[in-house]
Amino acid sequence: MRCTLGVLGLVAVGCAHTPVSASALDSLERPAFIARIEEGAGPKSVVFRDDAASYAKRLKTLDAREADRRLTLKLEKGTDKERSINRYQVADSLRAQVVSELPRTRPWTRMLPPAQVATVLESFLVDEVPANAPDVTRLEPLGVDSILEIVIEDYGMRSKGGKAGIYLYGYAQLYRVKGGVLYRRAFFSDELNAGLEHLDPFEVAKSPTLFANRVKSMLQAVAHQIALDLSPATRTAQQDTPPARLEAAPTPAKPAEEDPL
Repeated sequence: MRCTLGVLGLVAVGCAHTPVSASALDSLERPAFIARIEEGAGPKSVVFRDDAASYAKRLKTLDAREADRRLTLKLEKGTDKERSINRYQVADSLRAQVVSELPRTRPWTRMLPPAQVATVLESFLVDEVPANAPDVTRLEPLGVDSILEIVIEDYGMRSKGGKAGIYLYGYAQLYRVKGGVLYRRAFFSDELNAGLEHLDPFEVAKSPTLFANRVKSMLQAVAHQIALDLSPATRTAQQDTPPARLEAAPTPAKPAEEDPL
């Protein structure tokens, strides 16, 4: 069972929580941030299979499983007129939102730029994000000593009693590249549990931006909780100093140009 506590009226957080200490943060030199979505995590619709009786009249002769399959495609790809939010955008929005809310202190001011992380891990993808855990040791030559990772394990739409909404769950963790978890938090966000307004699945099928907008709001709430976790109140602001840089090989001097005539 998932033991939860309401946060911000929208996000529930797991009781299996490993808080981060101020001393642990002080010991880090250069973190890297990875956000990813597990294989088969979504987006998915279980609206009609979970709540078939509520939608039987509107589905008419359409099978509930087929209705969920069609809605899943709309959640993932959108329509000819409107785009939805793809997996890459979900993961990167969550990463960017957490970064924007972290305090401007060490080690967060020294995080490896996301473009470098993506280059080293070969994760420059438009519509997808890596499903499997990356080989973070490949980041060590860039001075990275720790990883802040957020993993989405499942997300999409569900329904109960004729009321549908968005759900998303996963976990966040901070760990050293050489081993040792410094922080971990499971999160579960569900609009039905939060009592938010019904999101009509038939309207979503016509206008997938309705789904995209709800997901973005949910990501903001999750990011806010994670940023709070990573900002212990007992920690004093740390003076920042530029991280050591890898020196590039010197550029050879250009030979003097000769007279072309």
